[in-house]
Amino acid sequence: MKVLDKKIYLASKSPRRRELLRQVGVEFDLLMLRSDPARGVDVSEDVHPGEPAHDYVVRVALEKGAFAWKVLQQRRQPLRPVLTADTTVTLDDEILGKPADAAEAALMLERLSGRTHQVLTTVAVHFTDMAEHVTQVSNVRFARLTPQAIRAYCATTEPYDKAGAYGIQGLAALFVEHIEGSHSGIMGLPLFETAALLRKAGVLI
Repeated sequence: MKVLDKKIYLASKSPRRRELLRQVGVEFDLLMLRSDPARGVDVSEDVHPGEPAHDYVVRVALEKGAFAWKVLQQRRQPLRPVLTADTTVTLDDEILGKPADAAEAALMLERLSGRTHQVLTTVAVHFTDMAEHVTQVSNVRFARLTPQAIRAYCATTEPYDKAGAYGIQGLAALFVEHIEGSHSGIMGLPLFETAALLRKAGVLI
């Protein structure tokens, strides 16, 4: 099936992903999934016991895509490609998720201080019989962070909705000593890989 209007659905609440798609001229409508544990979630982001980080991001991104495509059909909305993504941070083979509070955020940043960690982002596109994905991995080295710098950062709103307790597009850019990989991937949507998937789905960018 061809995409008639070259527009996609983005099934993500991330403002960074919206910004990145707009940056490269991809038009989209939001297809929101429930993510509030108190009201129930459409796709669980809990890590399975012993689940490697790569398997985790692939599973979550694909499950979000499959669920979003099902919702699209149930609502009888115009059929367009559905883009989903999931990002995680890993250090010493341990997944660092979103911190629950300032104390947990500070502990994560203390662990990342002066070391290299990995940021993994899986992008998935669902469209009719297409369900493809790609995972991008970046190595990020932090400078040594002083206790004062960590406290100041944790006093902002930045750490609390982001894996690994930081966002490279914000104040934490000052922590980054070296990157090997994709800056946009670290933000949550690797644009080179995303473009390749959208071309396969018939979206020209």
